[in-house]
Amino acid sequence: MTRHAMKRVGPILHPLVVAVVTLHLLLQLPSPAWAQAGPPLRIGVVTFLSGPGAGIMGLPSRNAAELTFEALNAGALPAPYDRKGFGGTPIEMVLMDEAGSVSNVVTQYRNLVQRQNVSMVIGYISSASCLAIAPVAEELRMLTVFFDCGTSRIFEESSYRYVFRTASHATMDSVAAAKYVRERFPKATRIAGLNQNYAWGQDSWRDFEMSMRALLPSVDVVTSQMPKLFTGQFGSEISALLGSGADVIHSSFWGGDLEAFVLQATPRNLFARSAVVFVAGESGVHKLKGRIPDGAIIGARGPHSFFAPDNALNRWFRRAYEKRYGTSPPFIAYHMVQAILGAKAAYEKARSDEQRPGMERVIDAFEGLSYETPSGVTRMALGNGHQGIQGTAYGMTRTVNGVLSVVNVTHYAAEEVNPPEGIKSEDWIRSGMKR
Repeated sequence: MTRHAMKRVGPILHPLVVAVVTLHLLLQLPSPAWAQAGPPLRIGVVTFLSGPGAGIMGLPSRNAAELTFEALNAGALPAPYDRKGFGGTPIEMVLMDEAGSVSNVVTQYRNLVQRQNVSMVIGYISSASCLAIAPVAEELRMLTVFFDCGTSRIFEESSYRYVFRTASHATMDSVAAAKYVRERFPKATRIAGLNQNYAWGQDSWRDFEMSMRALLPSVDVVTSQMPKLFTGQFGSEISALLGSGADVIHSSFWGGDLEAFVLQATPRNLFARSAVVFVAGESGVHKLKGRIPDGAIIGARGPHSFFAPDNALNRWFRRAYEKRYGTSPPFIAYHMVQAILGAKAAYEKARSDEQRPGMERVIDAFEGLSYETPSGVTRMALGNGHQGIQGTAYGMTRTVNGVLSVVNVTHYAAEEVNPPEGIKSEDWIRSGMKR
């Protein structure tokens, strides 16, 4: 081959080599939303912006998200979250409404992932939404952090890589409620339930009933009422509860149903005849101030709101939220901040240099993570490191001179009220809740 021939071969081979090398490099890059260049990091946030779930739950969680995103971008949070954005990268919230049918929620999730170019999704209040979204998140390989929904089924019936939940599941709420009832009302033997007829309500009542039987085998279930979600009218259920002679009534009501029930049951003296336990009751007491009877037993789905510790993060959050919105943040707002800070902590743990980490590295960092929140430490201890746990607390409402407070508070450590890793909630409760 002549020298001139060799020169002609060079230009033909060189582009082929470049193409092979370029293809190899492209295959190593993360998806476009996680590409190294170009701020900001877009994060989808899904909550109720309309419908019955918006007022008490959806809008406070949206408010918390807006407040936290702005503060993070300004570098205004206390340590260990004082670095701007996520590891110095600005973050942008892409907001979406959770309202509508489950099929609509799934459709909107697909649109958020496939058309809005988000890097992760933080969202969902309804347990039905979470059960439907989890397998779709896995299908689309999108990091998705559930911030509130309570059903224990998500990680006890399936295993996911791309799905996390930072709030404790419903077993914690009902186990702690049963312990509180047993401690405060030791002579109570007749229990009743009033729960919405879907995954959250069914699971919550199941766990409470089982926990009461484990603590007091002679307990008698006198009635279990299961109205449809967001029914709003509970005259027949209240009549059944009044006629049952229940010592204790368990309810997982939230949103408009919680408010409607309190307003309808109070004039009929239901609270005077039975101890009523609202496992998610804190969500409604701010709006019901002055109208919820003294002695109602409330939980906050974790050590949030009335039960939150006095730490730097909680002082920042309460002051900032009250200054902007004129009211104290309810537990749902704490849940939102808990999810955002978990995502930030995982992202920054995965970021080993000045380059953005890929999604897979963030997921690896998130698994089994322990991190600080306004309500104390969250540990991703269940579901192979994908399910968070905290302790919780219960107390009783009391209003003096128009000021609502919670008294007779009992705190429960995370290990007291959450099952061990690898043990289903039902099996753990049946075993007597032994560790």
